[in-house]
Amino acid sequence: MTSTSPPTDRLAPWSFAEFVDANGHEMVTRPPVIDGVVGPTIVRDGRELVNFASINFLDLGQRLSLTREFTDAAHTYGLTTGGSRMTQGVCRPHQVLEESIARQTGKERALTFATGLLANIGFVHAMSHSARFDDALQVHNRDTVFVLDRDSHWSLWKAVEGLEYGRSVHAFRHNDVADLARVLGRVRSRKVVVIIESVYSADGSMAPVIDLLDECDRHGAISMVDDANGFMLYGPSHRPFAAEYAAIRERADFVMVSLSKAVGLEGGALAGPAHAIDAFEVLSGTSMFTAAMQPPTAHVAGRTIEALANDPSIVDDYLARADRLRAGMHEMGMPTTPAASYMLSVPIGDDDAAMTMREWFVKDGYLVPVFCYPAVPRNQALLRLIPHAGHTEEQVDGFLHTLASYRRRLGL
Repeated sequence: MTSTSPPTDRLAPWSFAEFVDANGHEMVTRPPVIDGVVGPTIVRDGRELVNFASINFLDLGQRLSLTREFTDAAHTYGLTTGGSRMTQGVCRPHQVLEESIARQTGKERALTFATGLLANIGFVHAMSHSARFDDALQVHNRDTVFVLDRDSHWSLWKAVEGLEYGRSVHAFRHNDVADLARVLGRVRSRKVVVIIESVYSADGSMAPVIDLLDECDRHGAISMVDDANGFMLYGPSHRPFAAEYAAIRERADFVMVSLSKAVGLEGGALAGPAHAIDAFEVLSGTSMFTAAMQPPTAHVAGRTIEALANDPSIVDDYLARADRLRAGMHEMGMPTTPAASYMLSVPIGDDDAAMTMREWFVKDGYLVPVFCYPAVPRNQALLRLIPHAGHTEEQVDGFLHTLASYRRRLGL
């Protein structure tokens, strides 16, 4: 049988082989295989590791027996939407979920997407798209200017990738209100969109939301907050960042939420003014021209959001656990970035030392994410820890003592 694969030398101009050969970190190109359920521990290539990398950190699917909810919903609604919501309608679980997200974010309407990335790409496309269907049905928004925090997530930078930097796209220094004011002061457009995140994944910092929104108001700019990392975790007055989340709810024009963090599933959503979200059904492109999340996933996401809203102790207990881990690190003389979020970032500095530390952790039974260049500036590497609701005290203490020993060995 003749092979239909193209010869390797035909791909030579793309330098894929050289890239792989030069890569000394196997995680980048061929990740290990995971077996079983991902939770406070994880089984990789047959080895069980204490897991500080999971974004499903509340583990509600296991704790609240939501797998049965998923299977029941699969029988009721099937495993797929079966087609575009524009051609056949919206599945009931998606409608219920969107209504719940709108309530939780304080916005008029929400629109769900298969992922948060697609929500971000769809937002930028809708806000900057021009289309003419007939004389009455048309929109012209190619003059929109986007202003992003430099540390915004890859999905946001990907969304604006096709727009001209310096003309349609500008950036301001991370969490720097004065620099945002400087950029907005020089932008000459009546259509300006400022994009920030709530909790930034690399350093765990909370944006100075109130001051940033003040600048948006001062310059007549639309605001969009990517709340992928904070949705359903912050907001109530007794939790950190209550004032910032009140501002997001009451003043931000648009909010993007991810369902892969606190909710522990897949999917994303945009929430905002009803007329805009209605238009996004068509103009985002990532709603009409790609699959939605599975109906059982949408159903369970709605039930999970309901559980988190009705039982605040779930998140309160988790945030207290994260605070104890941070306090334990400080007691042992190990610095963390000053942010008070559940994401703990531990500065390491040297990229090679950080990669060595990651390999040591795996050998000693821990999975710990390391952020190196290009995720962060060169030689400003850090560990990004996410404690898990199911971690035992023994697992946490073991990790702390292991990290302390590595720091001594590396002279940090």
